[in-house]
Amino acid sequence: MELDWIHQRTAFHALREEWEDLLERSVTRVPFLHHTFLSQWWDTLGGGEWAGGELWIALGREKGNLRGIAPLFMPQGSSEGMLLGSVEISDYLDILAAPEDVDTFVRCLLEELEENRVEGWSGLNLYNLPAASPTPGALKRAAEQLGWQYYEEGLAPCPGVALPADWETYLAGLDKKQRHEIRRKIRRGEEKGLRFRLAEDVDEFPHLLESMLDLMKRDERKEAFLTDAMQKHFRQSLLAAFKEGWLQLAVLEKEGNLAAAYLNFDEHDTLWVYNSALNPDYGALSAGWVLLGNIIQWAIEHRKKELDFMRGDERYKYRFGGVDRAILQVRVERS
Repeated sequence: MELDWIHQRTAFHALREEWEDLLERSVTRVPFLHHTFLSQWWDTLGGGEWAGGELWIALGREKGNLRGIAPLFMPQGSSEGMLLGSVEISDYLDILAAPEDVDTFVRCLLEELEENRVEGWSGLNLYNLPAASPTPGALKRAAEQLGWQYYEEGLAPCPGVALPADWETYLAGLDKKQRHEIRRKIRRGEEKGLRFRLAEDVDEFPHLLESMLDLMKRDERKEAFLTDAMQKHFRQSLLAAFKEGWLQLAVLEKEGNLAAAYLNFDEHDTLWVYNSALNPDYGALSAGWVLLGNIIQWAIEHRKKELDFMRGDERYKYRFGGVDRAILQVRVERS
C-alpha cells in the first residue's frame, strides 16, 4: 500500500466523493466521519477548540484505489498527530478503512512515520475511538512490531438502546417505575398541549436552530461552551448536515413556543442523540422526557435498530434503557 499526505484545504475538499465512498465500507460508520462534518470542523478548528494546526491527512492506495484514510492534523505546539474532530464536538472518531484493510493501512501509517522520521512527529494521540473498532488492536500490533509504546485509556461511557419492533415491546423492557413515568409524562404533556414535530423545511431550520441555541444558553454550563466561534461552527456544520439529510431537529412546542429541542443524527438504522435544549418554563411538564419519548417512538416506527445516546452518563439515559459501551483514547509513541 502506498501512502500519500494531504496538507492543503483545497485537496481535502476535492476528496469528498472518494471519502464518502470509503466511509460506506469502513469499520466505523458514524456521522462525525462524514467529509462534510470534518471539513466544516477544520474550517473553524472545532469551533475554536484549537488555536491552530496543520493538516496531515494520510491516504493509503493500492493500484490507484483508495483503501484507507487517516484524517489527522498536527495541533499548534504539539508533536502528536490527532484525528480531525478531536476532542469535544465529535463523540466517535476513527480511521476510514474496510475491515480487511485496517491492519495493513495502520502498519503502513506507522512505518511511514518510523522509516521516514517525519519531522516534528513523536506519535499519535487518538481520542474517542470506539472500543469495538479494530483500530486500537491494529495500532497495538503495529506499535509492538516497530518497538513503539502503546497506551490505552477508557473515556466516557456511551449508552445505547437496542430498539425492538414496536413501542410497547420497548416499554416492556424498562423498569416498571420508569415505564409508568414515561407513559404518564407523555400523556400529561399531550393533555397540556405539548406537540411534537420534526423540522422539515430548510428555510425554517436556521430559525429553529437559533431558538434552540437561545435555550441552550439558559444553561450556565452550555452557555460557557457556546462561544461565538462555537456557535458559528454549529450554524455552519449543522445546516450543511441538515441539507444533506442526515441531521434531524426534533422540537416540542406549546402554542408556538419552544419547550424542548433535540438535534439527532439519522443514518442507516441508527439515531444518534447529539444535543438538547430544555426550556425551564416547561419544567413542570417534563418537556425533555416527553420529547425524548416521542423521538424514540418515531425511531421505532421508522424501523431504527438502535438509539445511541453517545458520550455521558446522565441518569436519564439509563432510565430510557441505555446500556454502556466504551470509547478509548489511544496513544502510540515512537521510541
